[in-house]
Amino acid sequence: MPPADTGNPLLDWISNSLLALVQAERRVDPFFRPWFDALLRERLSEWVTELINKRRTDEGLRLAEEREQPDEEAHLQEIIDAFDAQMRRLWNPGYFERGGNTKTHGVVRAEVIIRNDVPAHMRHGIFAEPRTFNAWVRYSGPGPVWSPDIEDIGFLSMAIKLMGVPGKKLMDDEQFTQDLFGTCVPTFVSPDTRANAQLQHWSYKNAAVFYFFNFKESHILDSIMNSLWTRTQSSPLECQYFSTVPYLLGEGQAMQYSFQPRLRSRTSVPNLPGRPPDNYLRQAMAATLGRQDAEFDICIQMQTDPFLMPIENAAVMWPTRLSPRVPVATVRIPRQTFDSPEQIAFARVLSYNPWHCLPEHRPLGNISRARRRLYSEMSQLRQRMDNVAHYEPTGDETFPGWTPPTPSPPGRGLG
Repeated sequence: MPPADTGNPLLDWISNSLLALVQAERRVDPFFRPWFDALLRERLSEWVTELINKRRTDEGLRLAEEREQPDEEAHLQEIIDAFDAQMRRLWNPGYFERGGNTKTHGVVRAEVIIRNDVPAHMRHGIFAEPRTFNAWVRYSGPGPVWSPDIEDIGFLSMAIKLMGVPGKKLMDDEQFTQDLFGTCVPTFVSPDTRANAQLQHWSYKNAAVFYFFNFKESHILDSIMNSLWTRTQSSPLECQYFSTVPYLLGEGQAMQYSFQPRLRSRTSVPNLPGRPPDNYLRQAMAATLGRQDAEFDICIQMQTDPFLMPIENAAVMWPTRLSPRVPVATVRIPRQTFDSPEQIAFARVLSYNPWHCLPEHRPLGNISRARRRLYSEMSQLRQRMDNVAHYEPTGDETFPGWTPPTPSPPGRGLG
């Protein structure tokens, strides 16, 4: 992990010391964390959410209603500029990685099976009728660097690219895909784009701790929420993932979704409290998929209260007491071998964007509005620097032996 570079030796020491403390805790976390989570995590998450809501003002929005934030475009540009500068600082041409969700644990072949008992009011878009979609699922770590798994603060992401999805999409760079996103924390790391611009300012300096612990504008509650849900992970196939931000579910309805693993066993993290292998998460996935299938339930949570389940504040956890999570589909990952260098490299030509979607699932809120241009521009930068072209997968790819497409001539295509 790069050391802090704030320009202030004292701040650098504080940041580096706190990061080292978190990384040390990750070596002993599995010895007590299951008991903590079972007894306290849900209760503490509800308590933190109540404290966050007490600081908010009810703006009188209706269900599924959006409202543009002050200076939203300017904050987005700050975020893009910070990501651009950080990526250029960390990576050399030909070796560019994503600015976030950086380390690929694996890209696996899957199918998403829409259930035949989806409630009538949820039958929109991809959930309209029972059917099966082929998919590529990417599991990743937080970034912005490619670090040993035990040092990545315990954050995981899961991104699903459905293929063969008919209908016009909100972005025209891919014609037949629908992208779904989840992280291991039920809320976004920052409430809005204004706060996220502050976070990226400190992230560029490798000192994100000073975004959360800032005397002028503290985000300590957001830090606590993230700490409650990040942990020493055992396997990407054994983690629950959350969309963190809302999406349309047909006209006038908003939802969040989650991916709930069906695996009940937990892989033992090797060598703790010593140092596990740098890629132990990928190894755990490979061992599981070498002997059995893995499945997740896709669950939908409907927005029923526009204040307690906000659209424009992504740091508020939607309470399940107001709206339970309802299973609507299954992600089935069949037994397979996925850890060849060619298949790991396949992730570099894939572009995930929440706006690769049907209009019935339009992303909602200022974080999602920002993601459209941020993800697109950062994807183009990465692919341009790596001399690879944007690629829309079909599901027919095979490994090894698959070769990435060549870039379009200048002035054509995306990159």
